[in-house]
Amino acid sequence: MNTLWTPRISWAQLPEHVRNAVEVILGSPVVEAHGQQGGFSPGTADRVRTADGRRAFVKAVGTSLNAVTPRLHRAEAKISALLPGRLPVPKYLGSYDKQGWVALVLEDIPGSHPKTPWTRVELERVLDSLHVLGSHPVPSTLTHLPALHTEVAAEFTGWDRIDIDMPSNLDPWIADHLPRLQGSARTGLSCLEGQALVHSDIRSDNLLLTEEGAYIVDWPWACIGAPWFDALSVLINVRLHDAGFDVASVLGTHPVFVGLSAENIDGFLAGMSGYFIDGARQPAPSGLPTLRSFQQAQGEATIGWLRERWEPTA
Repeated sequence: MNTLWTPRISWAQLPEHVRNAVEVILGSPVVEAHGQQGGFSPGTADRVRTADGRRAFVKAVGTSLNAVTPRLHRAEAKISALLPGRLPVPKYLGSYDKQGWVALVLEDIPGSHPKTPWTRVELERVLDSLHVLGSHPVPSTLTHLPALHTEVAAEFTGWDRIDIDMPSNLDPWIADHLPRLQGSARTGLSCLEGQALVHSDIRSDNLLLTEEGAYIVDWPWACIGAPWFDALSVLINVRLHDAGFDVASVLGTHPVFVGLSAENIDGFLAGMSGYFIDGARQPAPSGLPTLRSFQQAQGEATIGWLRERWEPTA
């Protein structure tokens, strides 16, 4: 288990009214539940099997565990119900929202998360699915989603907040390049406009690999924007687990990155690294004790990649 993930409660620890509601959605009692680890929700994430043999994936959380996560489950339920079946996403089966608890019931995808450190073969399969996602016209049922550049506007000003309140342990390279990082992040934000459906929170634990390809799961942050945002986010995750991975060759060959300029990439990396490093110094949210450590690790991976791009011979 990745020690940066938040520990989850089990199916058996859910309140009875939540378990009963899930069984009503599935039409049969749950006789088997296998907890899944990953991510930062303290709630359940279970592959379940019912008495009549039906399988499903159930995630549930209550306000007693974390005040924010139920809202994310609620948003994911609304979005999942509208995602087209022809996209590489799990089918929505139902949801429950009462007494401070939200449960989401989805198709159980019989796959596994990409291996970390990443392999080139699995990365290509994930990028293929993201290319399908980014190339597909946004369904009319989802055109109400917020714009990506609006949703991440505050996050992309992380370097500005660091400039105002500079931590004593800030990496000297960052301090020396702070004005450039601020300017590049502003440019990066301006490049995020687009007309593609964007997941906006892609990591290895939000992906499932099957014999058919890669499925994209966990959809509370969906928005509309640049079609390459998710693909570059995957490469940050690749670098997080293997700083020596040759991401440059992937950028130069996979069709999901066609037309993406060096300025776009640098702006994205500057904005995301500022978000991670600024976020990592904030107090940990209730019930999510490992989130800040993970943000710091992501920030270091992202700024390391950007530094290599700006100083290729260093």
